[in-house]
Amino acid sequence: MAGYIFNLNSMDALKRIVQTGVYSTRFKQTNKKHWSVHHEGTFADFLSMRPGDNIYFFHKRKIYGVGELISIDGDCIHLNYPAALSPQPEKDDYSLDKMILNEAESDKNYRLLCTFEGSPNFFIKGVDMDEILKSNPPAFRILRAFWKLSFIKIDNLENRALFDKIMKENEEYIGSVDEDSVFLFDKTIHQRILGLRTSNRGRYEVSSIPILEAASSGDRIRHEMAVESAIIDSITNNLSNNIFGRWEYVSHQVIASPFKPIDYMDKIDIFGFRFIPGFETVSKYLMIEIKKDKADIGVIGQSLKYVDWIEQEYCHDYSMIEAFIVARDFPDVVIAERNRAGKRFYTKGRPGRSHEWNGLRLIKYDYDKMNGILLFTEI
Repeated sequence: MAGYIFNLNSMDALKRIVQTGVYSTRFKQTNKKHWSVHHEGTFADFLSMRPGDNIYFFHKRKIYGVGELISIDGDCIHLNYPAALSPQPEKDDYSLDKMILNEAESDKNYRLLCTFEGSPNFFIKGVDMDEILKSNPPAFRILRAFWKLSFIKIDNLENRALFDKIMKENEEYIGSVDEDSVFLFDKTIHQRILGLRTSNRGRYEVSSIPILEAASSGDRIRHEMAVESAIIDSITNNLSNNIFGRWEYVSHQVIASPFKPIDYMDKIDIFGFRFIPGFETVSKYLMIEIKKDKADIGVIGQSLKYVDWIEQEYCHDYSMIEAFIVARDFPDVVIAERNRAGKRFYTKGRPGRSHEWNGLRLIKYDYDKMNGILLFTEI
């Protein structure tokens, strides 16, 4: 399972969030009719969440845990009110009786939320970041680059290492009901979510449709991040337009370069992996590079660099990698470059046998404005 680490500014916030089992990111009110890229990136993070993923919180060098995302009425993510993904909702759209988080009108700036509970407990004792990183250095890739973000997603191996360290430090408190050692849980907001969702069927469900609508100009999409959000939604929820296949773990903006100043790190647009059915053994790795407009010839080399990174850092076997470039259009010169350069040659076994990887696939997208979704066609 994956893990999410949320950045908080106070211990009071930590206590309130953990005790209610609800986390939401606050969005500043926008005067624009479309979202900014960083908003769309946060939406993409929420869309990738799945029940069973672990939850942690970071505050002043320490990480606190452990929680687990849980479904309420079939999902672990929810709209705070029915029009929450509209950049400029009408006042009637966020009346207090429609909001899940509704202590004040300003809570309209909470747009999406996720629901969780302690698993096995949410411990009051946090663990210092240095102690965590030292506990299993090879496991931590993403945590080392936690910088200027409201939260990050970590994969199953990194999550396991973090979970183990927090559990070891809190072993004596496992199963405790002592409020001096664990945060006690109040189900009030969870019950409110269930009531609102069941009495307003479908209106609190999270979808990439309004994100694309806000990012569209005619049949074009303004930001790559909006396309990214829609693809993550398609894969995570296995929508009818999913051309990319089944993937148990999906994340985005994943580091794909040696450690260096964070602002200069290369990042894979969408990264993931799937397991062999019935086992937690990784079968394949996913790489998707996205261009919101026409692809240029440079995207071939960029994508192959990410393929090489995955081979070197994760699987050491090109046959385990499925790679896609998604763009609005592919000129003939780009297709020709894929056919010429989009290969990797490698040797396996003893005695060695030569193999060829040519798994770089080109996917053209169109925006279906009527239905609010992306349509994909392989070149």
